[in-house]
Amino acid sequence: MPPVAPPSECRSVELFAGAGGLALGLARAGFRHEAVVERDAHAYATLLRNCALESSELVDWPVHRADVREFDYAHIRPGIDLLAAGVPCQPFSIGGKHLGPADPRNMFPELVRAILALRPKAILLENVRGLARPSFARYFSYIQMIVCYPEIARRAREGWRDHLSRLERHHTAGRHGGLFYRMVFRVLNAADYGVPQRRERLIMVAIRGDLGVEWSFPRATHSEGALLHEQFVTGEYWDRHRVPRRQRPAAGAYRLNIASGTGDLFGGKAEPWRTVRDAISDLPKPEKGRSPAGLGQSHFQVPGARPYVGHTGSDLDRPAKTLKAGDHGVPGGENTLSLGSGAVRYFTVRESARLQTFPDWFQFPGSWTESMRQIGNAVPVRLAEVLASGVLAAVGGVRRV
Repeated sequence: MPPVAPPSECRSVELFAGAGGLALGLARAGFRHEAVVERDAHAYATLLRNCALESSELVDWPVHRADVREFDYAHIRPGIDLLAAGVPCQPFSIGGKHLGPADPRNMFPELVRAILALRPKAILLENVRGLARPSFARYFSYIQMIVCYPEIARRAREGWRDHLSRLERHHTAGRHGGLFYRMVFRVLNAADYGVPQRRERLIMVAIRGDLGVEWSFPRATHSEGALLHEQFVTGEYWDRHRVPRRQRPAAGAYRLNIASGTGDLFGGKAEPWRTVRDAISDLPKPEKGRSPAGLGQSHFQVPGARPYVGHTGSDLDRPAKTLKAGDHGVPGGENTLSLGSGAVRYFTVRESARLQTFPDWFQFPGSWTESMRQIGNAVPVRLAEVLASGVLAAVGGVRRV
């Protein structure tokens, strides 16, 4: 049997890693990866490129190119603290085909196999907010049940609805022997945690039931109200960015509302939402076909951007709209910056990486289309770090069992 890790180590396994946004946030929070698993060849190449960099924080990552349906967990030492996964969201995305459990890309059953093999203290899952919408409500309940009671397996020729009914009966009986978890979930806006992007995602956190650990989602650290206060009450925002008074918008240009869960209008003790200007203003102006020295092939301008009805560009002085990525790259009208007078341009790869809070040393070696796909599918590094820090505080000191 492999040696048991010392208690000082907090160990994690990451599935469906993509370009590594969630995994990097976990590592920054203090987790050490035992396995980082990704099937896609392009995303795997991105992970390998960054593992090879001298300045990289990924240098010791055990990256595996594998399909989770075939991955063997037997080589991983027992005592995993956290299993994290950005389970493929296409079956449940508002912009997808809405096939849900019938979609062959539905990987939640494979997640259960990983839980049974690893018996982690905690589970951190990220998905699109569409998974929690009414049309998927029953299957979302099923996902919660199979994660919380992974040992109650689906029987041969048993449909998922019948399996759900059996799991619900077990859940309400209140007798929970064996391996079980207690889950909480919430739709979070990444802007409320210091990410310069309004990105709403469904986050699920489950704690192993035998540990007796209490956990709740971390409070928001940033608010829309605090940003509005800096812009239209004190003017600190514009002073910091040296914006001349004649170029500053009037307060009436914005809808003064309270961001959900952030308190009073002016944000209380929260920091201001970070804006696109906050994220990219120190970068040189991108040029067509060439990238400035020191930024790799990641900050050149791609032509052809144009707005669509309902898909206008991001405001420079607000958090960016949600970065998106389809199967074939950037969808029409998305991932653009408003230049005023109706004109837009695409964000560069480096700008998009900053909006997802990837560090500047992090490289995306593929084409613009492929790089933008990986960035658009990523979990913001900052959001991942905040969530993982909360999980680590809860389970890191629990005796390893």
